[in-house]
Amino acid sequence: MKANQPMVKVISSGKYAPSTLITNEDLERLVDTSDEWIVTRTGIKTRHRAVDETTSDMAYKAAMEAINRVNYDKDKIDLIIMATITGDQMTPATANFVQAKLGLNHEVMSFDINAACTGFVYALETAASLLQTGRFRAALVIGGEQLTKIVDYTDRNTCVLFGDGAGAMILEPSTHERNQAFFFNAARGDTNNTLTVVNHIKMDGKRVYLFAIDAMEQAIRKVLESSGLAIEDIDVIIPHQANERIIQSVSKSMGIPMDKFMLNLSEYGNTSAASIPITIAEYYDQNEVKNKKILLVAFGGGFTWGSAILQL
Repeated sequence: MKANQPMVKVISSGKYAPSTLITNEDLERLVDTSDEWIVTRTGIKTRHRAVDETTSDMAYKAAMEAINRVNYDKDKIDLIIMATITGDQMTPATANFVQAKLGLNHEVMSFDINAACTGFVYALETAASLLQTGRFRAALVIGGEQLTKIVDYTDRNTCVLFGDGAGAMILEPSTHERNQAFFFNAARGDTNNTLTVVNHIKMDGKRVYLFAIDAMEQAIRKVLESSGLAIEDIDVIIPHQANERIIQSVSKSMGIPMDKFMLNLSEYGNTSAASIPITIAEYYDQNEVKNKKILLVAFGGGFTWGSAILQL
């Protein structure tokens, strides 16, 4: 057993995506692009768009799916961490709105994390560390985004990428060695403003692409090293769903088969902090998850990058 690594039991997972879709054909009518151009460069075919829903609405629905999946007593939840760059408003935190919508009237520590697309992995490590203190019974960790409200639909390079949605996980502290979790998270200041959001998302695609490949490789290697595991010990890699070509490049350079990576960006596009928890929930939907080891890896603006290994 590795020292100083938190032990957490993954209880459940849930997701929510709005029913309204933005297809590649819809985008062809807005900017100079085509379905073929988008699919060959990104792998994205559709993305979901929230209409008359807030980020906290979607986060609440994802949380309820996680709760209902295992008939969980939501009153056990006393820690809510929300990863988002598109919260309902600057303050209160979107996590506070989720707490209210869940009807949790007891004392709950609720706050948001902004680490861009790496936000959910940051939030997981924060939750795992707090659970180890013995002060909390259960953590609800959510990634949720309404990116369509900050997309510039005149920018053909970015408007094809982003969608809305939310994913959630419930964690409890554990004393069982098999539930040891491993994390690697890092950041470096992006002085070139390569990926920013002021009023709209702005991105230097080539710079982000090169950074992403290197960051994902480093994050995978670091978390495997800290865990003492090999890639063969991992049942599935769940990457941030940004661009299929980035994941293909990582697969090729590291010699990891593509079928080891779970992808769903063809339906959702890039949902930033929501992409990994949405994919985890779909893994729950499609597989018998008992005794599975999952490796999560992400990169995002900031620049941020990180990884985690969890036992389901």
